Amino acid sequence: MYIFKKQNKRTLSVDSTIADVRYAGILIAVIGISLFAASCGSVSRMKKPEPEAPPEDITFPDANARGERIEQGVASWYGPKFHGKLTANGEQYDMNRLTAAHRTLPFNSVVKVTNLDNGRSVMVRINDRGPFAKNRIIDLSKKAAREIRMIGAGTAPVALSLMNDSLDNSRTTDLKTATYTVQLGSFMERSRAFEHARKIRGSRVETIRQPEETLYRVYYGTFIDKQEAQQKEQELQQRGFRGYVKQIQN
Repeated sequence: MYIFKKQNKRTLSVDSTIADVRYAGILIAVIGISLFAASCGSVSRMKKPEPEAPPEDITFPDANARGERIEQGVASWYGPKFHGKLTANGEQYDMNRLTAAHRTLPFNSVVKVTNLDNGRSVMVRINDRGPFAKNRIIDLSKKAAREIRMIGAGTAPVALSLMNDSLDNSRTTDLKTATYTVQLGSFMERSRAFEHARKIRGSRVETIRQPEETLYRVYYGTFIDKQEAQQKEQELQQRGFRGYVKQIQN
C-alpha cells in the first residue's frame, strides 16, 4: 500500500510537471506573439531618423555667385576631436570636407562664408548643429577654416550668404534660435496619421515629401526652449504616447 501511494504521488508529480511545462510554453508563445504584434504596430508609428549618407546631387555654385546675405557674426571651427563622430543629421563628421554646423539652417543648405578680415570665401554644406558658444554663428570644418585662413586665430568675423535655397517659405523665424517639436509618429498612409493625431489634442499632421516616398508625420507643439519640449514629451509618454524631441529643420 505504501509503495502504491509513493508511485501514485510520483506519477502525479510528473503529470503536474508536464502540465506546467506545457502551460509555460503556451504562455511564452502568447507573450511572444503579443510582443511581435506590438512591435510591428510601433515600428511604422515611431521610428527615429536613420543615419544618412552625404547627398551626391548637391554641388557648390560658382565662387563668384553672390547668394542671399543672411547673417553676420563670428565663426569658429572644429576638427580632430570630433573627426569620425556622428553629426546632427546622421553623417560621420569628416574634418577634411567642406561642411559646417549652424543652429537653424536646413540640413544640406549651401552657405558661402566670407572672412571679413581678409575677404577670402569658402562654400560649405550644413550637416550639423551648433555652435553653442555665445556670439558665434557658424562652426566650420577644419578644411573650410583653412580655406579662409582662420585656423591659427580660431575665430573670425564672417558674413554668411545662402546659396541654394531661400528662407521665404521656411519655418525658421530666427536664425540664432532653434525651434523644437515632439514627433509622435511617422506613417506612409495619410489616414493612419490622422487617426493617430485624433487621439492627442493639440497635435498636427504634416506631409513630408522625400525623393522616394511621401510620409505623414504627427507632431505636437512648437517650442523655443528644448527643456520645455522634453518635459512635454515626458507628459505625453505618461499618457501612453511615445515620441521624441526634434529640431524643426525648415
